[in-house]
Amino acid sequence: MYLQHFRLTETPFSLTPNTEFFFGLAPHVEALQVLQTALQTGEGFIKVTGEVGTGKTLICRKLINELPERFHCAYLPNPYLTPDELRWAVAMELGLKHSAQIGQQQLTGLIQQQLMALSAHGHSIILVLDEAQALPDDSLEALRLFTNLETESRKLLQVVLFAQPELDERLAQSKFRQLRQRITFSYSLRSLTLEESSAYIQHRLQVAGSEGETLFTPLDSKRLAKAARGIPRLINILCHKALLVCFGEGAIKISKQHVDAAIADTEDATVSKVSLLAWLLAIGAIIGMISAVIYWLKGGVA
Repeated sequence: MYLQHFRLTETPFSLTPNTEFFFGLAPHVEALQVLQTALQTGEGFIKVTGEVGTGKTLICRKLINELPERFHCAYLPNPYLTPDELRWAVAMELGLKHSAQIGQQQLTGLIQQQLMALSAHGHSIILVLDEAQALPDDSLEALRLFTNLETESRKLLQVVLFAQPELDERLAQSKFRQLRQRITFSYSLRSLTLEESSAYIQHRLQVAGSEGETLFTPLDSKRLAKAARGIPRLINILCHKALLVCFGEGAIKISKQHVDAAIADTEDATVSKVSLLAWLLAIGAIIGMISAVIYWLKGGVA
């Protein structure tokens, strides 16, 4: 609703992972470089872990979008699957059709045949799983067995795992030592520094069409970054709320009070030295946003 007010062409801080907003920050570029290097080896498992909101899904989509043509990618965004469901999900991503008449042993054979057929046509096949920490234990073992499918010279399938740190804790258990030893490359995403966070904010505003004087001062950008602990998703939430508060007041530039209100209204933000005024502003911001929406829905210019 505030796009016209701030002369933006699209929402700059949407939570949807949009590769058009990808910014070449060090941790994200390093993660992509590790993934691209690992895929060239054609061996085993590749793992990228990071806290909630650090950009794993964005990197995952960036990787898939930029895969060379010789790669055939099977993508599972929600791997909370039983072993049987996992096999069928992989089979269908490889182009096989579901049938209740096919048993699991037969299905494994069909998957191997399909992998060999794709490989014979020059394809390298990768299986990409987002939110891999959600995989049940039995499904993790089933996933490991997929990497047993191979020719005399190469693996038929590489597996790329994007996961929260909880996956590392699970893999540290003795029962997963076989799978753990097959992880040939791994990378742990860190949070953004204050400087990286400020650059990230300005980059997203520019992609969204912001021109001229910046909406967030360097000081306000750093305040937001500290409150968000350098987590991109939280930065997006705080910036979006600050813009809403500013819009609700009819102002054209973000102030310290707008930033404080955004921080105070966000549960997971780190609140430090936020005054009572900020909390009152947060309440006023919500009222202002509701009023603005009602006005907009009635045909007003937002």
